[in-house]
Amino acid sequence: MGGFNKVLTPISDLFLIEPTVFRDDRGFFMETFNRKEFHELGIQKDFVQDNHSRSKKGTLRGLHFQKKFPQAKLVRVIKGEVFDVVVDIRKESATFGKWFGVILSEENKKQFFIPEGFAHGFLALTEIVEFTYKCSDYYHPEDEGGIIWNDSDIAIDWPLKEYGINELILSDKDRKLPTVRDLQLGRFED
Repeated sequence: MGGFNKVLTPISDLFLIEPTVFRDDRGFFMETFNRKEFHELGIQKDFVQDNHSRSKKGTLRGLHFQKKFPQAKLVRVIKGEVFDVVVDIRKESATFGKWFGVILSEENKKQFFIPEGFAHGFLALTEIVEFTYKCSDYYHPEDEGGIIWNDSDIAIDWPLKEYGINELILSDKDRKLPTVRDLQLGRFED
């Protein structure tokens, strides 16, 4: 019944998923996940955990990853709008250290498939954001890793001015995240 369109990005293995949305005068209906159809798109993950967060405008969460238990994620916004960002931290990748960002919103209904090997974060662009994601492995608090949001080697172009965000809301943990160089993940060494 559903139907999904897979949209390639400049980074290999990273995709946007556009679901078919059926609209009428009552509202809309759409499938957000269908194992068979995702397998046909080449996304063959066994998602084991769903997460749901709520954030205020200006909240920046990330950039997070798990070290020994990496997670693939399928993310989407169900209320509001975010700038969703990933950084390729696969050491052997031709795009190591490159970032890709996309606007996800309740209006565009796009989903973002993020395979293992990426640091992930998002910036809440509207007053309230509700964000959901499926994960291919369980969360292991002792395995957490992260990269500071403003790492100059990565140089993410966060749309702060465009959305009137003058001050970010960050967790204490996210304020103290290291740079890619500090993590010694690879290619940024002098």
